[in-house]
Amino acid sequence: MNSIKTVLFRPMKVTDISSVMEIEKLSFTDPWSEISFEDEITANDLAYYIVSLVDGNVVGYAGMWVVLDEAQLTNVALHPDYRGQGTGKEIVAYMIELAKQLGASKVTLEVRKSNQRAQHLYRNLGFTVIGTRKNYYPDNGEDAILMGLVLNEG
Repeated sequence: MNSIKTVLFRPMKVTDISSVMEIEKLSFTDPWSEISFEDEITANDLAYYIVSLVDGNVVGYAGMWVVLDEAQLTNVALHPDYRGQGTGKEIVAYMIELAKQLGASKVTLEVRKSNQRAQHLYRNLGFTVIGTRKNYYPDNGEDAILMGLVLNEG
């Protein structure tokens, strides 16, 4: 891998939120607030949020909730400068492994119907379409595609 740098992962900290917000605003038309991220990482015992680092800089992040044996990916985003290099796939693969370690037997997520690039990435990691959530996104009423992945036991 010529130009791809090593990506490291660690739990998200409150001090990461300003970098996360930059990526959030570049990635989504209806971004989460700083308070939402802070609440997730400081007050939600079901939430697991990570950042991806390249050369010590936050270049992406992901979050999930684990309830009983199901993990729900809540957020996945990557700075535009790092897209198309396999880093997004690494982030999601890391979250899948974390879900397994936390005892989840499946992982689900919602993705915009128009976001073919993300759907392709999720399919490459074994996710399949399991449903549609009509008018899911409040900014424009777009449908969400519900995708799931059954995790192998052991």
